[in-house]
Amino acid sequence: MTSLQQLFAQKSWANQELFAVLADVDASQHAEALHAALRMLNHIYVVDRIFHAHLSQQAHGYTRSNTDDTPSLEALQFEQAELDAWFERYVAELSPEQAAERLRFQFTDGDTGCMSREEMLLHLITHGAYHRGNVGQMIKAISVASPRDLLTRFLHLSEPQRRQA
Repeated sequence: MTSLQQLFAQKSWANQELFAVLADVDASQHAEALHAALRMLNHIYVVDRIFHAHLSQQAHGYTRSNTDDTPSLEALQFEQAELDAWFERYVAELSPEQAAERLRFQFTDGDTGCMSREEMLLHLITHGAYHRGNVGQMIKAISVASPRDLLTRFLHLSEPQRRQA
């Protein structure tokens, strides 16, 4: 497994862990915090969709990095899981030559950009991790423990033999 494959597998796992924790939050008691968390997770999803389009060299139709409407937790979890699975398949099939290919695109603010496919993928990894951390702080403020979405934890859970001396 390449590093990109590990990182996208970890991203999928971390997203599902966080969605599972949020599903247990009492929405009537913590509506504001849950809404803020959903807005942040929707932002991650929208940016993932935008870069999915860049990588596919297709139009994405977004003019901002979030949507006006906030999806339900269940709908967003489903959509994010489908997109995460696409990225996992994509990086599994990506050749080194394709990874190095630079693509030109337009940001949602109209500015132009040029990044390699690998740079785009790494951006999604760091972007998602950063904002999952934001959500972790939001739920910590309402006394809910956020999942530990560390790469080390993921590797040892997915490959328990790593713990053996």
